Amino acid sequence: MNTLWGDDPKVNTMLWQWASMKLFDHLRGFGPCHCMGVFDKGKLVGVMVYHNFDRKSGAIEVSGAADTPRWLTKKVLWEMFAYPFEHLDCQIVVMRVSTENTRLHRILTAYGFECYRIPRLRGRHEDELIFTLTDDAWRNNGFHRDHQVNGSRAPSISCAA
Repeated sequence: MNTLWGDDPKVNTMLWQWASMKLFDHLRGFGPCHCMGVFDKGKLVGVMVYHNFDRKSGAIEVSGAADTPRWLTKKVLWEMFAYPFEHLDCQIVVMRVSTENTRLHRILTAYGFECYRIPRLRGRHEDELIFTLTDDAWRNNGFHRDHQVNGSRAPSISCAA
């Protein structure tokens, strides 16, 4: 997997449009944002969109979309979160996740995110999960201490039930 950052405005626009189509079935803007594209054998397979950045509080929201679950390698995860924590000096990353996306719940929980359920945030009949990752939790999560994949299965998330 290789990454491409949206430092060029045209590339950045192409990346957020790709993610927006996957996430919302139409082009919805993220406002001012910065994107990271992930390529497998030259094909775009995933995009992370960094938006709603609040420099004063050190908080940023991250949204992502992908064509395959294989895109979330340890290298990609490192780069994905090194950007807000190392380059933007954020102290917290926020991700909004559907209650239906149980695979992502397991990944985020194993990675060190905390989960909060917000009733009706996706509409009258659907809750949303807000996952937060602090810079301290990211630095201490154990994923980046070595280059070997831990074979243990990620725990289930209690707030997703």
